[in-house]
Amino acid sequence: MPKENGQMKPQKRNPKGQRLGGEDKDKKNTEFQWKRAGKTSFIWVFILITTIFLSGLFTSGNQKVVEIQYYQYREFLEQKLIEKATIVEDVFTGQLQTPQTVIAEIGPIENVTRFKVILPFIDREAMTEWSQFGVDYSFKQQSIDWTGYFLNMLPWLLIIGVWIFILRRMQTGAGGMKGIFNFGKSRAKIWTPDMHRVTFDDVAGCVEAKEELKEVIDFLKYPKRFQKLGAKIPKGALLIGSPGTGKTLLARAIAGEADVPFFNLSGADFVEMFVGVGASRVRDLFEQGKTNSPCIIFIDELDAVGRQRGAGIGGGHDEREQTLNALLVEMDGFNSEQSVIILAATNRPDILDPALLRPGRFDRQIIVDAPDYKGRLGILKVHTKKIILNKRKVKLEVLAKGTPGLVGADLANLVNEAALLAARKKKKAVDMDDFEDAKDKVMIGIQRKSVILTDDEKKVTAYHESGHALVAALTPGADPIHKVTIIPRGRALGVTTQLPIDEKHTYTKDFIEGRLAILLGGRAAESMIFNELTTGAGNDIEQATKIARKMVCEWGMSENLGPMTFGKKNEEIFLGREIQSHRDYSETTAKLIDTEVVKVIRKAEKSAKQILKKNDKILHAMASALLKHETIDLKDVKNILDGKILRRRKVNGAAKITRKKKKTTTTQKAAAKKSTKS
Repeated sequence: MPKENGQMKPQKRNPKGQRLGGEDKDKKNTEFQWKRAGKTSFIWVFILITTIFLSGLFTSGNQKVVEIQYYQYREFLEQKLIEKATIVEDVFTGQLQTPQTVIAEIGPIENVTRFKVILPFIDREAMTEWSQFGVDYSFKQQSIDWTGYFLNMLPWLLIIGVWIFILRRMQTGAGGMKGIFNFGKSRAKIWTPDMHRVTFDDVAGCVEAKEELKEVIDFLKYPKRFQKLGAKIPKGALLIGSPGTGKTLLARAIAGEADVPFFNLSGADFVEMFVGVGASRVRDLFEQGKTNSPCIIFIDELDAVGRQRGAGIGGGHDEREQTLNALLVEMDGFNSEQSVIILAATNRPDILDPALLRPGRFDRQIIVDAPDYKGRLGILKVHTKKIILNKRKVKLEVLAKGTPGLVGADLANLVNEAALLAARKKKKAVDMDDFEDAKDKVMIGIQRKSVILTDDEKKVTAYHESGHALVAALTPGADPIHKVTIIPRGRALGVTTQLPIDEKHTYTKDFIEGRLAILLGGRAAESMIFNELTTGAGNDIEQATKIARKMVCEWGMSENLGPMTFGKKNEEIFLGREIQSHRDYSETTAKLIDTEVVKVIRKAEKSAKQILKKNDKILHAMASALLKHETIDLKDVKNILDGKILRRRKVNGAAKITRKKKKTTTTQKAAAKKSTKS
């Protein structure tokens, strides 16, 4: 109530006894809103409690079932720790006799009595094995659970009710976006130091990136050391690299090394259908960062929200740009005393807005490139820690040397595929053969056993791949042959693979011309042997044409055109990809470019035909070996070049190709001695 001369002024009332005035009316409305909000909140709390009660009442078992890996299941089974089990399709749910400690994705879990694992196969041998180890098992079919359907439908009903409630509040203007559901709050996941920590020991390779980021870690640990000298730590660091190189893992390792909170979210988490929500989430994220200082804010896939402004269709004033503007403003608001580091990751730095990359925002751009030999070896050692290996046969050094170009995600997939293959073969440990098969599956493609080739197709494919292999073996400076096969893999009927000895970063003109000759070697062999051409060389011709055009238009390797580039690329930022190439040259130059490209291709084809004609006997021998054995490697190719005959023998259950040797028996030796004496 308002005061007059230090005393309360009486309020005017109408004949019905109601108070008059705008303030009392606002107060009345406010009280009404609180009452309605209280009633609504009570309803939602009641529904939530009822849902939780029903979920706990009708779900089977109160104990948590932990998903484990296959090798842990094998250990429990062989140690006779599994008391009983229930199998539903391929899911094996077991009950342990005594609580055990298992290793899950989040880390070790103690006192686990129930677990589940997805079995690769279930047959009579598996059931016999269960009976042998004393497992009381039973099979169950998935039945219609009406309670489960009801519980599944209940969230949808809640969502519909929430949506209707939000629409009503938006129409009445009571709260709007700042209501109880608060869309403007940040969706960042917070990793605290007491959670599962990731350190630099868990990140192999990335040596230069680690050295660059150690300064950030030291600043977070000892900020006063820098502040006393007046040094300013970079506000942000941008991790740039191809997909799968370990950018996100490296950011988590930085937080683990610094022992500070880690805010993790994606650039797509800012984008919403409501106007202003993205900018609100940005502001809320940075407010949380200031509150939890020192900390690290990590934005993955920054290109989702940080694309260059004004490049969209229909103008540039959209929700994404408003979010980007809020991000730029908030990054400017930080100072060196707040101990908040902004990390971001992207694989498209070319489409980012220049304002993000200027000093004062993302000061440093750290390249996280594909690992070299040492990096691949370290990654393999990290991912094979939890794998049971046959240490006598498995040589990670050889595997790392034979996987050039693979990133961390590819190597992790390779290790997992090898473990799956070993489990499928019922092995107790993963050996080198499993890794070789997994490497072929990842790098070449899965073997297609369902494709049945005719004899004529096999013969054509054998000569085609022999042409590739022979030209590759006799071309000076070419990468050595790894494997030649006529077994269909991926989309190809046959594959010839080469693996470089050392890491290469630049290529000479002679090497590229040799590569073109190798690509056209298959087509040249078909033309020379069968006097006709097939569609099998389509992919080879496509690759050769691309390389030849780059030699002329980009790399300046044409004698007639000289060191010039032709064709300016136009990138549409809105689409995020190159959609056209602008011709910045005349028609005369275009004809000359086409002539030079054809000249390069013809020269490579001529070189391949010359090599094959000079060594036609070796070509026939290599094709015969492929028709007989289907797959040969580098040693086999060298034996064929030396004129040696190959045969197949079994070693450890696997077929291998060896050089045929003539053996003399003791009787033959005795007969030879008698003949010499006589």
